[in-house]
Amino acid sequence: REFCSHKDKNDMKGWIWPTLGALVTWGVWGFLPKVSVRFLGPKSALVYEVLGGTLVAIAILVALGFRLETDLRGIMPAMATGVMGVLGAFLFLLAVARGPVSLVVTVSALYPIITILLAVLFLGESVSLRQGMGIAFALSAISLVAK
Repeated sequence: REFCSHKDKNDMKGWIWPTLGALVTWGVWGFLPKVSVRFLGPKSALVYEVLGGTLVAIAILVALGFRLETDLRGIMPAMATGVMGVLGAFLFLLAVARGPVSLVVTVSALYPIITILLAVLFLGESVSLRQGMGIAFALSAISLVAK
């Protein structure tokens, strides 16, 4: 069975463990940059961060037997994801170098609002009234936390 199968999308067992893993991993990801920028500038820290990510990519490439899928319809958004991720990581490093990690993480962690907006506009996903209210509360949280 593949590392990540398209077939498990709606199967609770298929998505919950990777989701919890992402939660923990990203939680640690939000903390470590503050430690690194205590000793390195944001630009140097970013280079080391990308090198760390490259190690993960190489490990996955080896696990795939060096056989990547080659459909451009997936490659282009995947490459754009990498660009956005590294750019976001750099901006995050600048922010934690200049401010308290507790506030930077709290505000930047509201990024799903942008994801939701894009999913509604481009993927035809919908947001219920209750979910919309949650988004409004999240937006108000930014003004409460950032002041």
